[in-house]
Amino acid sequence: MDHLWSPWRYRYVQGATHTDRCIFCQMAAENRDAENFIVHRARYNFIVLNLFPYTTGHLMVAPFDHVSTIEETNDVVLEEMMLLSKEAQKHLRAIYAPGGFNMGMNIGEMAGAGVAGHIHLHVLPRWSGDANFMSTIGETRVLPEALPETYRKLKAAFQHV
Repeated sequence: MDHLWSPWRYRYVQGATHTDRCIFCQMAAENRDAENFIVHRARYNFIVLNLFPYTTGHLMVAPFDHVSTIEETNDVVLEEMMLLSKEAQKHLRAIYAPGGFNMGMNIGEMAGAGVAGHIHLHVLPRWSGDANFMSTIGETRVLPEALPETYRKLKAAFQHV
């Protein structure tokens, strides 16, 4: 078996396993948007880069309220979430020219939610060939752009929202 070392991931793994706090609630409460890669704050939701993205530009739209299901979420919050995902798609298309998008939620641990207690909508730009042999065989993602650069581009795009 081959190993690809990623020591930067240890900080995330340690933080995720040694805290009872919700990562989305924690990020939203802190005044550290650049460090947390929050690209936009709206009235009921915020948009954040996924720290371990499947593709460059992988965003998540999360409500400020700590809710674990759609049915317990206020309709106004859900409406804004969808409008923000539309805006995210527009900016991602303008910046990265993807061939398509994956958008969705994993609600609950059994559905694969990494943060099961706080709903969040994934917005992923996709390109032909972005799932190459590294992802398929090596179970490793290769991203062509560092998160701070992606953050800079998307933060600038959302300044006009």
